[in-house]
Amino acid sequence: MPIFSDIARQKKINFFIKPIPKNAVVLEVGCGNNWLGNYLLNNGWKNYTGIDLEGTPTIKGDIKNWKAIGLMPEKFDIIIAFEVVEHDDIWNACYSLLKPGGSLLITTPNPSADPLLKLLEFFGLNQKRTSPHNHLRNIKNIHLFKTVFYRKILNLSQWVIFEKENKSGKNQSTHQ
Repeated sequence: MPIFSDIARQKKINFFIKPIPKNAVVLEVGCGNNWLGNYLLNNGWKNYTGIDLEGTPTIKGDIKNWKAIGLMPEKFDIIIAFEVVEHDDIWNACYSLLKPGGSLLITTPNPSADPLLKLLEFFGLNQKRTSPHNHLRNIKNIHLFKTVFYRKILNLSQWVIFEKENKSGKNQSTHQ
């Protein structure tokens, strides 16, 4: 694993993952090689599902076709999409699958840093992208979700915690 990707993984675990309650129902979109799913399952989280188009996820398929692959609406307390939203428009699917009050945990490149990230990939310092960044954008505010946390990390990456509003209009985050 490239050095910067290794460092980023550990930072993501410390910031995003460790606060998740062990009994939370978690969906990871774009689970790739299952590094995060393996971490969760080996560290006490039991309600984990990973979905991806390739590899050996729990569910092989496209999140946008969630009904056809047997996922239930508003089932998940937490949805994790690390380095995914720059590849595809998954916002509506995540909204449909997330429980009211649930958290959507996102990391994605900062658009202005994408040329530098390509250079880091070329030199083997960062993980190579799996597909083009056709949906890369600033994501501080997404109309379907309330932004709970937003930060640019080293101006390279955007880290965001979104929350799905409860039907009552009140937010009660499941990400503590």
